[in-house]
Amino acid sequence: MKHKLSLFYEKLYRHFGPQHWWPAQTPFEVIVGAILTQNTNWRNVERSIENLKIRGLLSAKKLYRLPLKELALEIRPSGYFNIKAARLKAFLEFFFREYAGSTKKMSGAGTRKLRRQLLSVKGIGPETADSILLYALNKPIFVVDAYTKRVLCRHGIAAATAGYDQLQGIFIKNLPRRIKLFNEYHALIVRLGKEFCLKNNPRCDTCPLNTKKGNREVKGCESYF
Repeated sequence: MKHKLSLFYEKLYRHFGPQHWWPAQTPFEVIVGAILTQNTNWRNVERSIENLKIRGLLSAKKLYRLPLKELALEIRPSGYFNIKAARLKAFLEFFFREYAGSTKKMSGAGTRKLRRQLLSVKGIGPETADSILLYALNKPIFVVDAYTKRVLCRHGIAAATAGYDQLQGIFIKNLPRRIKLFNEYHALIVRLGKEFCLKNNPRCDTCPLNTKKGNREVKGCESYF
């Protein structure tokens, strides 16, 4: 398994190159993006973040003080804006209560403690929590998303019934716990999922991970590697 995961990484990196993910100017911007990207594409998140920047609102203190309805209007492009505004407010309540609104103070806490705290915030699930931990707070934890499960299933590494923790454990147990590696690997998987390992009509023939040419279609979680 260690060899296979390392080989996957090498092939993806060779094909796509560095992804420079997460695209943000500050750790707090990463956190906002991680919450807004739930159930939408990144372009919509960028539009919402740009709205906040134009209004000079992209700071913890300003968003904390901003009325919920106004916040919802600013992040409207990201979809489900009322729900996401409430989730941002829930995070900000936690952020100021526990860490005085400082990402520097927050990053000083242990990974397990932070993950437990984040998961207790309404609207923050494992993927969002781990995105915050890895990309905003530089903690060595692997982020799992739908692309990750799809790729692992189709290559016979994980079962379709595997849960988040099981999928995450595959990477954590078999790779060096390095922040840069986890960051780049997850970003590369996302790129693979968007361009080759599509939900429908996957591009198996030209996939950088596929050494068996001629497999034109993958159904469910059948292995083709």
